[in-house]
Amino acid sequence: MYNGNTEKDYVQAGLVAGLGAGVATSFAVSQGQNPFLALAITLMASAFAMICHRYDLI
Repeated sequence: MYNGNTEKDYVQAGLVAGLGAGVATSFAVSQGQNPFLALAITLMASAFAMICHRYDLI
């Protein structure tokens, strides 16, 4: 039957969040935002997604 989410994949959660945030921040960089700030935003989004995935909030 339905197995739920018995095997967590933190790398996948981090990559998906990083790609999503990377798209938005790359647009912001093209509009003049600091690239290091955009990288920090992308890394924070990835870490937050991995934490949410760990505690089954996603």
